Amino acid sequence: MKWRVILEPDPETGDWAVWCPELPGCVSAGETEAEALENIREAIGIYLSVPYAIL
Repeated sequence: MKWRVILEPDPETGDWAVWCPELPGCVSAGETEAEALENIREAIGIYLSVPYAIL
């Protein structure tokens, strides 16, 4: 399944913020675009594997 993500640079640090609007609270970051995208893929996987009762 594909999820829409928003990738945005931080002008102060040069790092990248990334989040998935359809999954509230599912956010990540990375020093590069590629790292941020890899991290959000992992975050989405974890988000979807956690039972709703814990959220």
